Amino acid sequence: MYGDSLSAAYGLTDINRGWVQLLQEKIDSHQYPWKIANVSISGETTAGGLSRFRKTLAQTDPDLVLLQLGANDGLQGKPLKTIKSNLDQMIALTREYNSDIILFEMKIPPNYGPVYTRRFTETFHGLGKKWDVPVIPFFLDGVAGNDSLNQPDGIHPTEAAQPVLLNNVWPELQPRLQQ
Repeated sequence: MYGDSLSAAYGLTDINRGWVQLLQEKIDSHQYPWKIANVSISGETTAGGLSRFRKTLAQTDPDLVLLQLGANDGLQGKPLKTIKSNLDQMIALTREYNSDIILFEMKIPPNYGPVYTRRFTETFHGLGKKWDVPVIPFFLDGVAGNDSLNQPDGIHPTEAAQPVLLNNVWPELQPRLQQ
């Protein structure tokens, strides 16, 4: 798992209750032979992710990369071309390492206007089409904007939200795990 605070269990009193750890537990309960290395970092951007990606691939030698980055870039209003280029390079690197990849669609609040907001989300789908890689639909669906499932900052999911996140990812991920 290669992501930002949303996958690093930011703000949870027990990081073992984050959705990535819940995913590992679900994988284990199905007796799939997969182990997750969660190298997510709170605050990570696509530029930061790219800067450490090659080394991380070499160290972890993953069969499958779950790439959940871009939210911080969008919240900071980074240029869309930069976000796309960084993600594009990470996808290319997974091919060099003979790893599969699944990209997570990210969305942002409409603070930067409808054009930026729409194009931001389209970036993930465009890369999915370009590289023929799956894109998990917005995994914060049902959580984003729900005060009872977000920490006081309104951005980071609570512990109660973690199973919802897992349930948003699982239908897209499970078929890949059965291969």
